[in-house]
Amino acid sequence: MPTGHAGHAEPTRLLGIVSALPEELAAILEMVEAPQTTEVAGRRLHRGHLQGHEVVLTLSGMGKVATALTTTLLIERFGVGGLLFSGVAGGLGPGVQVGDVVLARTLMQHDLDASPLCPRYQVPDLGMDELPTDPTLRAALAAAAQAVVQAPPAAAAAFGLKQPAVHEGLVISGDRFIASSAQAATLLAELPRALAVEMEGAAMAQVCAAYRLPCAVLRLVSDRADDHAHVDFQRFLTEVASPMSREIIARAVAAWAQPAPR
Repeated sequence: MPTGHAGHAEPTRLLGIVSALPEELAAILEMVEAPQTTEVAGRRLHRGHLQGHEVVLTLSGMGKVATALTTTLLIERFGVGGLLFSGVAGGLGPGVQVGDVVLARTLMQHDLDASPLCPRYQVPDLGMDELPTDPTLRAALAAAAQAVVQAPPAAAAAFGLKQPAVHEGLVISGDRFIASSAQAATLLAELPRALAVEMEGAAMAQVCAAYRLPCAVLRLVSDRADDHAHVDFQRFLTEVASPMSREIIARAVAAWAQPAPR
């Protein structure tokens, strides 16, 4: 089977779609035509067609190690030519509100510190701290997100949410669930450009950087990563975040036109 890294066959047009939570995966999987399921390394991977493109969908697993394993599995076992990540996140940056869409231009691991061997946050193997996402995939997500936020799910009104905004910038990842104002304030003091915090995206970006494959990360803001629960999380996930993510992913996949690298 073709793989997507240097020294092997050219990457395929097969697109990997990774979700953080089962509800998010289920919403996207509803749109996939004739999915075939394979179980590998404790993961259920669903291969089929979405908007005319061949895709393989799975859950990331929680945290950076689980996500790195999932990403590597999609590349080595399935030969994906690109990856999209979809999930919820905690908002950090000023103006990033519950219900907003955040697209990662770059990702960092906020809990990575190998000093004095190398600077704090730097990934030793890659020599960089901010891991880039792919401009073409991100542009497809951005165009899709801008269209979707113009008509958010009707349930959004029940949560008192205004029309969502779309943000692009730095997203930070770490193996720690951020749920207090003190933790959020510390992260913002250290990384003031961070828009949102989650537990997986930078791990996918690190693996994709090593394999030289395009990736993009889409996050729906479910909370402000502080002490205050603004919405019923499970209802928000089911009625707002998952439908929005599903629609954005569907539109982005339909528009994806990046040629395979040569």
